[in-house]
Amino acid sequence: MIHLKNISKKFVDGKTFVTALHDINLEIKKGEFVAITGPSGSGKTSVLNLIGGLDSPTHGTISINEKDISKYSDKELSKYRNRSVGFVFQEFHLEQFLTVLENVLLPTYFNHHKKEDAHRAKELISEVGLSDRATSHTNQLSGGQKQRTAIARALINNPQIILADEPTGNLDAATGAKILEILKTLHKKHGITLVIATHDEKIASSADRIIKIKDGKIC
Repeated sequence: MIHLKNISKKFVDGKTFVTALHDINLEIKKGEFVAITGPSGSGKTSVLNLIGGLDSPTHGTISINEKDISKYSDKELSKYRNRSVGFVFQEFHLEQFLTVLENVLLPTYFNHHKKEDAHRAKELISEVGLSDRATSHTNQLSGGQKQRTAIARALINNPQIILADEPTGNLDAATGAKILEILKTLHKKHGITLVIATHDEKIASSADRIIKIKDGKIC
């Protein structure tokens, strides 16, 4: 399903070229739960950003279902990100003055099935255990509740892939464990390919497979 072939990523830091990824080759099967581990700055987030179409490689190809997204136009990438990928970030990235329901519905803005979208949003909010907070503004939520909202939002457009970048990084251990359980449960229920970037070995141990990155290279 996901195939990174000979991927390198370079960027400019001041007057210096920095290589974030060195000739990465990686395959992830449909429905697989994969954890990408490594220290800060190892290239974990770069891999997720490339898979999610948030960044483009300097060299190499990124194939999703045998389609090379590295050749997509901006319009095609935007559609790919909206319809095929759900993102869960460490910093949540919620609109704090919108309600939980309104935040979950944001990715559906350009859809034409408003009633169906609202129904699905409420179902997802229930699945992550926030039915009683659906009309609460997200600036009134705890960190764990914010991340649950972000997970529901990531699922609203029935994505094939969920990319989670340090999804428990800003949470205490107990809350982080609950968030991980929610992700695992939803992964199994919906058959979504789940890729988590984490430095936490306990979280990584829950995955079907662990991919270790160090200095931009797969170990």
